[in-house]
Parts: sequence; C-alpha cells; structure tokens
Amino acid sequence: MLMSAAVVGTVATAGTAHADGCYTWTRTLSQGASGADVTQLQIRLGGYPGYGSVLAVDGSFGPATAAALKRFQSAYGLTADGVAGPNTYSKLYALQDDDCTPIHFSYSELNSCNSTWSGGAVSASTAKANALRTMWKLEALRHALGDQPIRVTSGFRSHACNDAVGGASGSRHLYGDAADLGAGPHSLCTLAKQARYHGFRGILGPGYPGHNDHTHVDHRGSQYWSAPTCGV
Repeated sequence: MLMSAAVVGTVATAGTAHADGCYTWTRTLSQGASGADVTQLQIRLGGYPGYGSVLAVDGSFGPATAAALKRFQSAYGLTADGVAGPNTYSKLYALQDDDCTPIHFSYSELNSCNSTWSGGAVSASTAKANALRTMWKLEALRHALGDQPIRVTSGFRSHACNDAVGGASGSRHLYGDAADLGAGPHSLCTLAKQARYHGFRGILGPGYPGHNDHTHVDHRGSQYWSAPTCGV
C-alpha cells in the first residue's frame, strides 16, 4: 500500500506512528497521489463533494478530492489546505470505529434484513461496501446538522425483505446504497434539503408518493431529487 515518495503530490510520510484499528495512513497525501490509501481517504470524504456533486472513489487524488478534503477540514476546524496529513488523519481516526464505520452509524443500522448482506441486486460484499460509503455520507450530514442524531429506519434489503415491505422492484435498497431517514431532532425536510450537499444522487422526501413519513437518500446512477413539500 506504500508508494514511493517520488510520486507527484506526495510528501514523504505522514509523520505519525498512530496505529488505527480500522486503517492507518502512512504518508501525507495531496494532489497527484494515487493508490489504495487515496481510495480509503475518498470513502471518508464522500459526504463533502459540495452541492449536487458526487466524489469519485477511484484512488486518484485530483482537484475534486482536494476540494472535498478542504470542506472536511473546515468542517472540523482544521487548516483547510487540501493536504491530508497528521491532523487530518487524527480526526479521521477519531471518527471511525475498528470496523471502519463512522462512530455514529453501524452496519446493523444499515441492515435490519439479514446478517449476511446477501439476496440483493449485488453481491453481499458490494452491498456492504456500498452501505459503508453511505454511512460516511450520513456522518457528514449529521455533523453539518449540529451533530444531533439521525435515525435510519431502513437500509439494505434482500429481494425477499424488499418484497415484504412493498418496495419498488428496482429499489436502491437492494444495492445497499440507500437509507431511509425518520424524523427526530430534524424534520424530514431539513434532512432532504441538507442531503443535497453530501453526495446523494437520489433524494426522495415529503410530497413524493410514499415518502411523507421518511426521507430517502441513495447513490443511483444519475441525479433525481424530489421532495416537493420541501422545495427539493
């Protein structure tokens, strides 16, 4: 996973001996870097692409990754220089549990259907990986809304689970990249409006048929937002 310090945009090492239970970065990353460590960074920055945008998880540290990193750094009071070094990594370590989920969300919250992540529209491993990316987006949404709890009412569904609740035949829940959010500290409209900034291509909420009791977010192939009651 280590790459030569000669790689363009890479600054020698991260200068920290921190060992994290989930993932430990071993070098400073900036524009021009590439590799598995960039991919891991992008997963955690997925909720910071900017309004209406989605950050590619491709292992290539380009301008979009730098911009997302700056937003993340600014959100947590760090120097927003677009360079991932010790301070950025320390914050990421503090935000993740040993299974790589963000501290305020869990795999069990994103899957009340079964324990295997199987039976959906994609492989179990893909569904679980998709759910992880969704959780990091939800973590960014949660932080933007003042770090108050967000209640997930539905996540991954197998075909059997989806049929049992009357879900659409092509539901994104079958792919593991969807989450239904219930009202709590925040209204459903507040959730729908704020979700536009956090990398969700799909947003359905109040005013859209069947969604007056929850706000749905997902990572479909193209953008579709509809929560008419909320002006979305």
